Amino acid sequence: MVHGSTTKERSVKRGEWAPALVRALAACALLGCQKPSPSQSDALRPLELLVTNDAETLDPRYVTDAVGMRTSRLIHAGLTRIDADTLRPVPYLAASFRWEDPRTLDLTLRQGLHFHGGAPFEAEDVVATLHAFADPKVASRHARAVEAIASAVATGPHEVRIVLRRAHATLLSDLDLPVLRRDQAAGPPDPTGGALDGMGPFELTHSERGEVLLHPSPFGVGGPAHHDLAIRTVHDENARALRLYSGHADLAPNAISPTLLPALEGHEGLTVATTPGANLTYLVVRVDRGPLADVRLRRAISLGIDRQTIADSLFGRRAHPADTVLPPGHWASAPATTPLVFDPDAARGIVGSLGSGAVHLTLLTSTDRLRLTVARTLAQELGDVGLAVEVVSLELGTLIARLNAGDFDLASLQMPELTEPNTLRVFLHSGSIPPAGANRGRVRDDALDALLDAGDMEVVEKARAHVYADMERRLREELFIIPLWHEDQVVVLSGRAKGFRPSPDGRWLGVVAVE
Repeated sequence: MVHGSTTKERSVKRGEWAPALVRALAACALLGCQKPSPSQSDALRPLELLVTNDAETLDPRYVTDAVGMRTSRLIHAGLTRIDADTLRPVPYLAASFRWEDPRTLDLTLRQGLHFHGGAPFEAEDVVATLHAFADPKVASRHARAVEAIASAVATGPHEVRIVLRRAHATLLSDLDLPVLRRDQAAGPPDPTGGALDGMGPFELTHSERGEVLLHPSPFGVGGPAHHDLAIRTVHDENARALRLYSGHADLAPNAISPTLLPALEGHEGLTVATTPGANLTYLVVRVDRGPLADVRLRRAISLGIDRQTIADSLFGRRAHPADTVLPPGHWASAPATTPLVFDPDAARGIVGSLGSGAVHLTLLTSTDRLRLTVARTLAQELGDVGLAVEVVSLELGTLIARLNAGDFDLASLQMPELTEPNTLRVFLHSGSIPPAGANRGRVRDDALDALLDAGDMEVVEKARAHVYADMERRLREELFIIPLWHEDQVVVLSGRAKGFRPSPDGRWLGVVAVE
């Protein structure tokens, strides 16, 4: 019934792997880890960016995983992008946009742009791309982003008019979908991404499991970049740390556990850059069956978690307890009137009052070392309030399959890019239960659906913010998901990459500025 490794823990040694790495780093220093040769260390050597897993695909029509999304957005570009400071959509391939009325958007495209292969960028490329994303034969995983579009037509060589079937507040955010060349937009899937012509600051030169090589494009928007970029997959955290320590790697975004950062920071010019993240780490709860269908038990789970201590210890104070779903500082975020407190006595009282006997729950997590340690800590804390929680660690593909099948009680997950609040429809609306979306907890709540629908249709930002404040209150009442914390974006940088600045959404466009 349970796949992968299972752990039923009553005690956790926090940071238990840190001494092993410290010993390895000490040995590396004593023995002299091989440094890049001088010919490799000059400006011609590619910057090396470390990631923890391979991209599932680099085809922007199908990519959904974080590594694939962030890599593909260096190769491809959309009509808009999310501004790193305001988290609002701003023009990118578009020069400007203007609402003619709530259902009609006129776009003026930037002129003089070309695809990497040299083809000029024109309005027909935009039209073909939007049609392809909506085409059932293409079966894009992002078809939902264009479902509100009734028509898209070129009104000139560099002008496009989009007409909506209904008011759709998030169209500008949705238009960060990469634009493809008109003759490729509806073509067959291209998992390696090598056949698709892009318009991002980098062009793809090589792609295989474990390594993606990018070269600055003379035609790319957002450039010019100054260095080639090697995106290297290193699954083991100690191995990632040693590549940084020995001078072979230059950037490690969210790839080193906070408890290990002190062993790296300051060595041979290594630095750590952080910024608050526009994300949410949370517990998804199977709310439609069993003991977790009772909101009182969900409330007990929330009360039984010591968010602050976990954020301070396991995340090295680089995470912040979440009182709301939307991250603080987001334009639609409304501060909670009261925090989600840690009160184990109250949690224990609720569990005891339910009178249903022993409650046994499974908690799914990934095999990532930090995530597994966090899950074990959560299980220990919930055990202390009377809940028997079995931690099940799974490889990513198996984890997603279990979640989509509903084969779980609790799971520790993250929304890594929570910049557009309408994203929550995918995770919480009753119309988004798998396979239609990612409402894996099987939430069915008319009041929540109505608020998510209103947020999707309300085009006035201030009014939208009021809608999402009401949504936050509903989520607080029912705890359909249990917010845990918002994690900082943390990047370890070599001296060569010190110009990189992490962005709240975790994307890597900052690599273009590295000189």
